[in-house]
Amino acid sequence: MTLPSAVAETPAADSADALDHFLRRLSFETDCWDTHDALSQGTTDFVLLDVRSPALYAEGHVPGALNLPHGKMTERRMADWPADTLFVVYCAGPHCNGANKAAVRLARMGRPVKEMIGGVTGWLDEGFLLAKGDAPSSVTEVEAGQVA
Repeated sequence: MTLPSAVAETPAADSADALDHFLRRLSFETDCWDTHDALSQGTTDFVLLDVRSPALYAEGHVPGALNLPHGKMTERRMADWPADTLFVVYCAGPHCNGANKAAVRLARMGRPVKEMIGGVTGWLDEGFLLAKGDAPSSVTEVEAGQVA
């Protein structure tokens, strides 16, 4: 008798449970590719927040992202945006929990939030370019070489 692989040893969830699970995951996260596509198309129905330090942001950030470290997220600061604004947060990458901390802060304030999984590491892994400096820039400007 052949033993099942480590993959098949635990049976897969039934389809209804799998559908619920993966739809719920998508309600909590987005990926670098979808974020890049939206920014490239000008479909910015969300605010992209880089939650790292200003120094790390200046070294390289996702074009279009605003810098707002998670520790600076207060009710007063977030009042700059309408209550129904969707925030997409990211940090350095899978080894960093800054995006999770930011998401917790925003959720506690009743704000819609998703994490851009992969963060800066994921963005670079997809082959996308970073903007440098204190200005958000845009994907179009960065890809056209109009900004560093």
